[in-house]
Amino acid sequence: MKFTVILPARLSSSRLPEKALADIAGKPMIVRAAEQAAQSHAQKIIVATDHPRIQAACTAHQIVTVMTSEQHTSGTTRLAEAAQLLDLADDEIVVNVQGDEPLIPPELIERVAQKLANNNAPMATAAHYIHDFNEFINPNCVKVVLNQAGNALYFSRAPIAYPRDLMLADKPKLPQPAPLRHIGIYAYRVDFLKKYANLSVSPLEICESLEQLRVLWHGYEIAVEVLDFVPPAGVDTAEDLARIRAYFD
Repeated sequence: MKFTVILPARLSSSRLPEKALADIAGKPMIVRAAEQAAQSHAQKIIVATDHPRIQAACTAHQIVTVMTSEQHTSGTTRLAEAAQLLDLADDEIVVNVQGDEPLIPPELIERVAQKLANNNAPMATAAHYIHDFNEFINPNCVKVVLNQAGNALYFSRAPIAYPRDLMLADKPKLPQPAPLRHIGIYAYRVDFLKKYANLSVSPLEICESLEQLRVLWHGYEIAVEVLDFVPPAGVDTAEDLARIRAYFD
């Protein structure tokens, strides 16, 4: 199986300014994430960025970059532009690894790529089981429900599938089988990436603030690899950054 990893990286970040360039034990975060991704069996590791400073930081650490537009509103459309600039073949598999995940397990990257390679869906992602009730009802925890083929039926910030009787009990608890938490990693075939860039925004993705709902809204399937482990969290806040820095100390 051959696949390419592309890490979208923009300079602006609302919660953590210039997050991609945040120092982690002497290297920028985007470099740490790219180096982690390189431990998978990807044929190519590319950073798709919108800023010369990110490009310079990557070049200094021998990370290949491609410059993309500053106008992208999502990492997926940035990947689509990068795939075109790199002249990737339509049947090639591209894995979108977030630049704020310097501890992403290489196994996760490989398994999502393999899920797509073995599936007729144009796109794949991952999930893991939820074992904590508070996580199940937390809107920052995105849930996914699957059909019998293992493809996504819906993603939501709400607790799904909603266990009516359990939630009405004096002490609500998780349903069985355990619900699934979505992990924000995606694999695409290049021809679908090109299609995605032209798909209209859906009302569901606006309502839930979940970009992947655009795919389901337009009738495409998303295959889901269910993991038996919980990957390390990425970096969204200063507290997250401190946690990652402590890991590298």
